[in-house]
Amino acid sequence: MLFLELLGFLLLILVAAEIFVNALEHLGERLGISEGVTGSLFAAVGTAMPETLVPLLAIFGGASSVETSHEIGVGAILGAPLMLSTLSLCLMGLAVLKRRGLRGALTPERSGLKRDLDFFLMAFVVAFVAMFIPHGDGLVRAGLAFVMVLIYFVYVMLTLRASAKLVEDGHGTEAESPMLLTRLGLPQNLAVIVVQLGLGLALLIAGAKGFIHGVEAAAPIIGISALLLSLMIIPVATELPEKVNSILWIRKRKDTLAFGNITGAMVFQGTLLPAIGIALTPWVAQQKEVLLGVIVTLVAAFWLRWMALTGGLKVWHLFVNGALYVTYLTAVLV
Repeated sequence: MLFLELLGFLLLILVAAEIFVNALEHLGERLGISEGVTGSLFAAVGTAMPETLVPLLAIFGGASSVETSHEIGVGAILGAPLMLSTLSLCLMGLAVLKRRGLRGALTPERSGLKRDLDFFLMAFVVAFVAMFIPHGDGLVRAGLAFVMVLIYFVYVMLTLRASAKLVEDGHGTEAESPMLLTRLGLPQNLAVIVVQLGLGLALLIAGAKGFIHGVEAAAPIIGISALLLSLMIIPVATELPEKVNSILWIRKRKDTLAFGNITGAMVFQGTLLPAIGIALTPWVAQQKEVLLGVIVTLVAAFWLRWMALTGGLKVWHLFVNGALYVTYLTAVLV
């Protein structure tokens, strides 16, 4: 029965993602913004809501003990960028492997991808350094948390500023199919777009939360710790919206939207959430799962940036990110 529930919530996420993506494309087209803004800001932040709620609820007393709350919170904060930078990118590669082949080109808009990865790497290095600052040194930790928030603010400003030029260069958001709600007889205007967007997001959050509860119920059967649960299993469930949205976009050859959805979420979850973790939890690198997770995430992001800015991204490059995730699993489970 439990696995049937998981399957049902997974199907709900798939349907919700299609509703959300369809509305988001029309919103971006109507506002005249670039695919980079639509993917890196609108889609990334919107679909990041389910996994954003998990660490916040955990840190503010979602578990039976403070220690367990902190473990789940820190694990969920670090697990999301780990999953996005490795498994999510690998799944995107698998989605187009048959059509494009191993050496097939991936063509996201380069300046936006570079900006996303630069800001993520900058912020995540700060989060890594913060793990070695004593918890009692409150002023230093508060200062680092403020820097993390500032990094995201600057990132948003630069992304919005670049939008107009990208639209002129042919990277404007374009909707390929009619709005789903208009097929029911509703007019295609901004109000209906917002309604469909809200419906898709609500269904995404409901599906992800239901999936999370199902996974948590299955975890005791598997027999793993709260930290490993939050690092490995919860992000798989909460990152499903990003994975599905990006797969839908990349199969339509909308590579900028597909990558921006993932790398934009990495920036969001690599700045604001670690800032909360630094300020409100011990935020230490005592467990090998935490330390190794941060290192693998940084390596995966560096690899993607290097390949994108040197010879151009190929499908097989994303499989290296998948191999890094397998390496992480092997190291923490064996």
